[in-house]
Formats: sequence, structure tokens, C-alpha cells
Amino acid sequence: MPRSHATLPRLFVPHDLAPAAELTLDKEQSLYLAAVLRKSVGDEVVLFNGRDGAWLCRLTSDSKKSVALAVTEQIAPQTEGADLWYGFAPLKNERLDYVVQKAVEMGAGTIQPVMTQFTQVHRLKTDRLHSNAIEAAEQCEVLSVPTIAPEITLERLLADWPQAQGARKLIFADEAEASSSPVDTLEAIRGAPVGLLIGPEGGFSQSEREKLRALPFVVPISLGPRILRADTAAVAAMAVIQAIIGDWR
Repeated sequence: MPRSHATLPRLFVPHDLAPAAELTLDKEQSLYLAAVLRKSVGDEVVLFNGRDGAWLCRLTSDSKKSVALAVTEQIAPQTEGADLWYGFAPLKNERLDYVVQKAVEMGAGTIQPVMTQFTQVHRLKTDRLHSNAIEAAEQCEVLSVPTIAPEITLERLLADWPQAQGARKLIFADEAEASSSPVDTLEAIRGAPVGLLIGPEGGFSQSEREKLRALPFVVPISLGPRILRADTAAVAAMAVIQAIIGDWR
């Protein structure tokens, strides 16, 4: 996005975006623009929908209940959705919000809660996960909002994982793996689609670790000599993956 537009508010909307289109925001977004940001008729904002790129829009009505806008020009083309699958054992609210937001920033294309033996949170608010993903995309100029996949048990995830030739590898951050650099391990799977699995605060159980390590599509890696919190491990692992075999190269 041009830097001249970087300071404008960015909002995710469900509407189709095209030249000369007109649209009305919902009550929550209208209140945010008109009352919180004090935007008025003639002011500009950036809208995106995950399909049509980013568009410059101008307010034509500043009602706090229903802000109306006219779409003026596209300022960034739509980007392809990221391919990285990210699975994680749900954490408590604030840390759960954090890992979803960071996964969006780090380029995850699909985010999926995975229930493990030591998972402490078993009731998830899917709407909250979606809201956090959208908020992160709005703040970080991400045009493709990741898919929030339904929660799944680790057992079902592994049973359903595609194993055909060339299928996705599952990178498993194993806290019990001997401390070592993950560079060579990741270089060996360059070119294959990948997923990342991060366990709960108490780690994976011994039986879960044994099952994971026995599967041919699972790739265990170490994240160094220190014990990391689950949310820290997620960011560290995604950074390593993107730097070595991902879209940072």
C-alpha cells in the first residue's frame, strides 16, 4: 500500500469493492468511524474484503448509526492467501488473542485450535477468534484474512492428515527434542507445503509425543535450549519457518 495511505483507518468489510460502488457500514463500524475517530463527510478510509484488494473510499454520510461511503480507487491489488497451516492448543483469553493476532501477522493462511491431553481451555468463542484475526489484518495491512478452522482433537487431526506423495508436512515444535538448530531439518523439506503444531502450556503428553514422532509426515524441530511459553514458541517457530523456507526469502 502506498505510504501516503498508511495512516488512514483500515476496515475489513463483507461488501464487494469496485470502482464507483457505494456501501453502508454496520452500526459498530459506523460508530467507530464517526464517534471514536470523528470522521466526517469527505474524509477517506481504506476498505478491504479479502477478495478485491484494498480500496480508497470517501465518506458520503457520517451518521453514527450508518456511515455511507463511495469507493474511489484501488490502492493495492489482492494478495494470494498464505499457505501456512497453524494449529495450536487453545490458551486462556488474553494469550489466545495474542497467538491468533501474531499468526495473522506472521503469515498463517489457516488457523485451527487443536485439543490435546493437557489443553486447559475447552470452550472457545469462534467469533472472538475471527474478530482477532480481522483486527490484526486491519492493523498490519494484511489483505487475506486467514481461515479460522473448527477446533479438532489431536487424534482426529493426525488421522485425517493427508499422506499422499507431496502432501503437507507437519512441523512439530517438540520441547523434549535435543537443543539444535532447525535450519537443516527445515531445508530438507523445502518446497513442500507445511503446517506448524504448537502444544499447550503443559506440553504434549508422552503418548502424544510418541505418536507424533512415529508418523512419516511429522517433522520434529527444536526451538533452542530454553523452555518457551506456548505463545512465545508459536511466534518463534513461525519466524523460523518463514525465514528458512517461507515467504521471507
